[in-house]
Amino acid sequence: MNPSSRKKMWTAAVVSAVLMTGAGACGGDGGGEAAGGDKVRITFAYWGSDARQKLTDQVIQKFEEKNPTIDVEGDFSNWDSYYEKIATKVAANDAPDVMSIEIRGLSEYAGRGALADLSGKVPAADLDQQVLTSGQIEGKQYAIPTGVNAFSMIANPSVLEKAKQKLPDDTAWTWDQWIGLAKDISGAGGVTGAEYNPNPAWLQIFAAQRGEKMYDGTKMGVSAETLKAWWSIHQRLIETKGSPDAAKSAEIGATGPEQSLLGTNAGAMGMWWSNQLNALSKSSGQELTLLRMPKAEGASTSGMFLQPAMFYTASAKTEHPAEAAKLIDFLVNDPDAAGILLSDRGLPTNAKVLAAVKDKLPPVDQKTLIFVDQVKSELSPVVAPPKGALQMEDILKRNTEELLFGKATPDQAAEKFLSEANAAIAG
Repeated sequence: MNPSSRKKMWTAAVVSAVLMTGAGACGGDGGGEAAGGDKVRITFAYWGSDARQKLTDQVIQKFEEKNPTIDVEGDFSNWDSYYEKIATKVAANDAPDVMSIEIRGLSEYAGRGALADLSGKVPAADLDQQVLTSGQIEGKQYAIPTGVNAFSMIANPSVLEKAKQKLPDDTAWTWDQWIGLAKDISGAGGVTGAEYNPNPAWLQIFAAQRGEKMYDGTKMGVSAETLKAWWSIHQRLIETKGSPDAAKSAEIGATGPEQSLLGTNAGAMGMWWSNQLNALSKSSGQELTLLRMPKAEGASTSGMFLQPAMFYTASAKTEHPAEAAKLIDFLVNDPDAAGILLSDRGLPTNAKVLAAVKDKLPPVDQKTLIFVDQVKSELSPVVAPPKGALQMEDILKRNTEELLFGKATPDQAAEKFLSEANAAIAG
């Protein structure tokens, strides 16, 4: 999505809504009953890859088998267009009955009255209660977690071995050591040592290691000094050839895991969400491993956090709230659904469901489960960020690239980032 579009998204959506309404757009699920009149039809919106679409089609089919009076229409989009599409539909009173939302969008949509309160509507007693609270805004349960993951370092042990390097002790390694390891791997020839991911989760982790919050209410909690220290990691990686140059990094950063250096066997290490280990492993054909993130010197915390991969939400204006809730219930509480989706949307937070499918998980998902279990006690709980957080990745990526391309000094980039970021979340 265009970097400047998120701030204007709702305004643009309203304009689109007027046009759509004039063309005869209807509210709710856009159709209600099927042609035969015997079934209720609801729409389920989500984003992802072709692989996720296939899995979702399978899980919808299973739900319909168990609920023959409900038809579910999958509304699939790629990531770049998803929120623009949802914003337009919400503004036109034509929102999908069930919508996937990431945590950065939760306050935005709940705050605009677009989401239904699911308290008591979806059985949640068996869900991880700490994770469940991340779907609450002002005490109301607007969202149900699909599953959990952690932003982590992922490495290819065979590449490190060929470069005559060992996997680090991830309980104690530092950013300086990561930079040095990446440099040595690149220096051995053949592959690049590391690639960095523009996801704000990395900055959030780094800030926490320095005792700072990413967000402090409706203003940024990260300082200019922390931003400059974080950017220096990017700069040193490039200077030591531990990562590609700024132009190549920007190009790679615009792709998904399958096109990354790690996914194409052109790199040794990269930062990804733990549930992306599966896609990276399939793409590379290699046995990859999850590692804790490096720490800042003297850090007393890893800064890592357990986060819902995404949430299931229901439209506040759905004409079929019971059926929407039933679909969400199935997706998070039914072992048959979990047996299809596995870790695609994060590891299940329902302990009974996880126990039921644990032995069915493929080796890569087993590895993810073991890693999350190992680090869970070290992870901080996460709360939904303020409105405007959906813009943060665009703002951060743009200002990072201006710095790395030499268009701004660290001081200028930090001042500009904080100004734009604070404006985005001011409310």
